Amino acid sequence: MSLRVKLLLVALVALVLPWAGFQFVKQMELLLRQGQEQAQLSSAQAIAQALIATAPMVPTAGRLIALREAPRVLLLDGSADDWEVEQLKPFARSDGRLNLRLAARGETLFGVIEVVDGSRRRIDIAHDSRGDEISLRIGEGARARRFRLGNAAPGALQVLADPPEAALSLRGEWQETQQGYRIEFALGGGRDGDGLIIEMLDSETDGARSAWLLFDPVPGVGFPTTLWWPEGAMVKAMRALLSEGTRLRLVDSEGRVLAKAGGLNVPERNAPGSTRNRWYALLYRLLLAPPLSRAEDYAWDLEKLDADEVWTALSGLPASVWRPSANERAVIVSASVPMRWSGDTRAALVYERPSEALLVLANRAVAELIAVSLLAVLVAGLVLFGFAGVLSWRIRRLHYATERVLKPDGRLDPKLPHLAATDEIGDLSRSFARLLDEIGGYNDYLKTLATKLSHELNTPLAIVRSSLDNLDHESLPESARVYAERARDGADRLWGILRSMSEASRMEKAINSAEGEDFDLTEVVRGCAESYRQLAGKRTLHVMLPDQPIRFHGAPELIAQALDKLFDNAKGFAREDGWIRIKLSRDGDSAEIAVANSGPPLPAKMQERLFDSLVSVRDTGSLRAAGEVPHLGLGLYIVRLIAASHNGSASAVNLASDAGVEFRLKLRGMPR
Repeated sequence: MSLRVKLLLVALVALVLPWAGFQFVKQMELLLRQGQEQAQLSSAQAIAQALIATAPMVPTAGRLIALREAPRVLLLDGSADDWEVEQLKPFARSDGRLNLRLAARGETLFGVIEVVDGSRRRIDIAHDSRGDEISLRIGEGARARRFRLGNAAPGALQVLADPPEAALSLRGEWQETQQGYRIEFALGGGRDGDGLIIEMLDSETDGARSAWLLFDPVPGVGFPTTLWWPEGAMVKAMRALLSEGTRLRLVDSEGRVLAKAGGLNVPERNAPGSTRNRWYALLYRLLLAPPLSRAEDYAWDLEKLDADEVWTALSGLPASVWRPSANERAVIVSASVPMRWSGDTRAALVYERPSEALLVLANRAVAELIAVSLLAVLVAGLVLFGFAGVLSWRIRRLHYATERVLKPDGRLDPKLPHLAATDEIGDLSRSFARLLDEIGGYNDYLKTLATKLSHELNTPLAIVRSSLDNLDHESLPESARVYAERARDGADRLWGILRSMSEASRMEKAINSAEGEDFDLTEVVRGCAESYRQLAGKRTLHVMLPDQPIRFHGAPELIAQALDKLFDNAKGFAREDGWIRIKLSRDGDSAEIAVANSGPPLPAKMQERLFDSLVSVRDTGSLRAAGEVPHLGLGLYIVRLIAASHNGSASAVNLASDAGVEFRLKLRGMPR
């Protein structure tokens, strides 16, 4: 757990009291909001009851058509060009023989009927009843009217009406088309709830007569289609009951909008107002506002409302919802209530009005309490996180500096921060510095240990070897000569160890004093690889070199020595029938030499320490039995020093599927 999280947990204990105050405010706001919802639902139910008592009844079944406003420029000339607008969608039979477009203005119904008829038999409807005609019935009871429309030639529409005086309320034009004929008409005296039936009568050449209805009849319903005017009785009644800044929508059982009235007086987003009030509204939206529905679900121009609250009201239960408005200081409260005729829910009434966020809180004191509490929380959080951030930054800086103490070449560079600080972090930094000084001194001692040992042991060992040489000229019994031979073998091995240690010391000095030159690295690696073929024995040697020369600035003799030691290491671990691979490649501004061999993989814990001094993974038991000099682990250490002198690095990885080991020498070149 980080220090910032711990400080935050401690701060949370101090924030219990502001949290308790916030919960109190939240509960109070919830009660106020529920009261406002209930008040709006009650208003919506009262308006619904008034509409049920004064406005036309919504039918229980059949097709409801909410008429659209007719275009302002509409000529009764028999042409359909005026009707080609997106809002006036056609109604058509499935066989395509009859289609209809309807619109309204005031109490006048406008329509255009298009008929596809291949066997034309036009008649004068006033003198002949055996021809092509359209039957139109609208209304029922005392308002029932029936019209027969038929022309012998294009022109003004000829009408027979029942009752006869109703013929004066219908006018229009008959036009012939390539597929049949078109009738454009205007019919006055309409109102909400009028039923509509349109029937086409077609007389064939053989005298037979067929009839097609535009809308299929509904069982048990006299009229399959019912019309609702955009400025009908329902809309007028809704306007009379509305207050300023509210709006109503009547929705049928299928969610279609039959009538709507009113408007929301919500100020624009950039309307002038108090900056403080806008901040209060923003706090309310962030902390206390109820979940808001999508504003798109209640758009004013929708033909169908597909919202959960509307369907709840259509099922017989009132429901309300809050949604955003165009101004951040206000929300819209929508109340949906069922409308019942004779106990049957036939429609729903959606009542909407804006609600100022500050009024929902009831008074400014509540908003100020929220603002002050939030400000206190923010200030406390900023202080705590600022303190934790500075403290974490200091600790992390000390952490990174400690990790950078050990250089790739094994040197220690103890440059730690905060050494002059007087707090606990300063004490920790000084303790680390003292510890690193001790480790650095011990590391320097270990680095010079080989030189010191070789120097100190050289003289005593020379005395032992000269004494053994003199002893060879003495007559010794056979039992004593065996021990003398063993002593000589041990002295020779010890002499080899000292020679290796001296050689490593000389190599370090040679590396430090080497000067760079420009040469072709490809030729150096190729020359070394060719000399290794005789030394590889039965092992297969693969050499992979680039086609182009690699110009390099460095010490070629040092790189050759590093390659010698890598090859010697690979040969020591590869079986007699194994393989060794030497590969040279260019990697950007650097070059990489990779020497791989088949054989056992490296232990995971040794991959990082393999290039340290006096570290080896060889089994030296067999070497000692053969009288050879044991392996001291200085070869790869020298390889690392050579890589560091060329601004590079040395690494070792196991090959896939433990097929062997690959040593990589990445070189960037000596500084010029």
